[in-house]
Amino acid sequence: MEGLRSFGSIFNQFSRLFGSWLGLHSTDSEALMEIVNAEERNVPLSPARLSSRIGLSSGATTSLLNRLEEAGHVIRSRESADRRVVTLRSSPTVHARADEFFAPLAEQLDTTMSRYSAELLNSFESLLIDLRTTMGNHLAERMDSIGQARRPGERAPCQD
Repeated sequence: MEGLRSFGSIFNQFSRLFGSWLGLHSTDSEALMEIVNAEERNVPLSPARLSSRIGLSSGATTSLLNRLEEAGHVIRSRESADRRVVTLRSSPTVHARADEFFAPLAEQLDTTMSRYSAELLNSFESLLIDLRTTMGNHLAERMDSIGQARRPGERAPCQD
């Protein structure tokens, strides 16, 4: 488990470094990475869901999104039949900058992963999904059992 914790920590450091490279404050960087990650998973992300994921009030999230939109990093779109629903997307500029920043790492990771069979990589991915699901479910149960149902602005357990 230490290896997974360490991997997560290094992944977070890369995310923060990418944000710094873009000239973003750490909270803005965290929000942008949530938006990018949601896009990669093809999961629509609304401002309310982002607020929950990063632990900010709706007002603070609106200010953050205004900054990111003004800087050209985020686009608010109305893709739902319900035009009141706003979906957050990263801009083409962010995609290009992310490709530039992460491409060398992606190449190195591809080289490392090429040493393992597809069967082993698939098994490992299944293990990670099971661990994430188990931890997310347990976290939700613990929050409920100690009377700490999520309040506005509190992070939701990650199960995406």
